[in-house]
Amino acid sequence: MKDITVDATLDNLEVVQNFVSEELETQGCSMKVMMQIEIAVEEIYVNIVHYAYNPEIGKATIRCEVTDNPMQVIIQFMDSGIPFDPLAKEDADITLSAEEREIGGLGIFMVKQSMDEVSYEYVEGKNVLTIKKVL
Repeated sequence: MKDITVDATLDNLEVVQNFVSEELETQGCSMKVMMQIEIAVEEIYVNIVHYAYNPEIGKATIRCEVTDNPMQVIIQFMDSGIPFDPLAKEDADITLSAEEREIGGLGIFMVKQSMDEVSYEYVEGKNVLTIKKVL
């Protein structure tokens, strides 16, 4: 399992995306799956940037592992910010118009729909969000 720790700023989004993309490219990941994972990574990382430490800046650690049997990618996002379980909120009601829908929640809904597994835990003072996608 490889990991990277960065200051949780928007300036480091590209660093995080490149880190994950490089891991996926070495495994010959399909373009469709790669795009789904890239969107999920962006959504989760940007949420950490905007909400975990606001208005301060803290660290975010991203771990990426590709396993066999089944061949899948496991990506963990860890921060020491405000405890927050994005999975606890009710899914966005996509049957409503944009004007009728509550603000927030659509991004994590998209992550849950595009990944095979999404889980959250708060461990030793850290938010740990894990996504898994079969390759």
